[in-house]
Amino acid sequence: MAEGSSVDLIRLADGESGLEVRVLGRTMPGVLTLHDYLDAEIVVTSGFAQGRLDVSLAQDDLDSGAQVLGELAAVLGAVWMDDGRSPEIRFEPSGQDGVAVFVVRDPAASGTSVRVPVRLAGGRVDEHHERLHGVRAAWLQEVVETSLGAYEWLG
Repeated sequence: MAEGSSVDLIRLADGESGLEVRVLGRTMPGVLTLHDYLDAEIVVTSGFAQGRLDVSLAQDDLDSGAQVLGELAAVLGAVWMDDGRSPEIRFEPSGQDGVAVFVVRDPAASGTSVRVPVRLAGGRVDEHHERLHGVRAAWLQEVVETSLGAYEWLG
């Protein structure tokens, strides 16, 4: 991946409202304990509000993101990154066909939240699985925690 490149992990938009999670690169490339963390930004747009939050994604966040996509496919509510260290993204059914509501909360830093409805196009879940695969391919996991607090480079 070229320096300064970004990859969209999530992109939900309907022309009026949108949610994007854009991966910007490794947090600290070459530093064993932080090498596999990814800098990202959450961008929310609507006719009423716009906002941007910086976030650091761990490999576990990418794993749980895949599970959240499955829950979205089943038209269930889903929550991503609700560990208290990062902004939380909640997806809720709206009761209207083809419309979901996303809520972005930042309890750790600003204490703010925004709730925005967005009309979803068909095939979104497959598209997001492809995006997740693209992020994993661009920034391969290269470090493994062998025991609590002990890290090694893979291969």
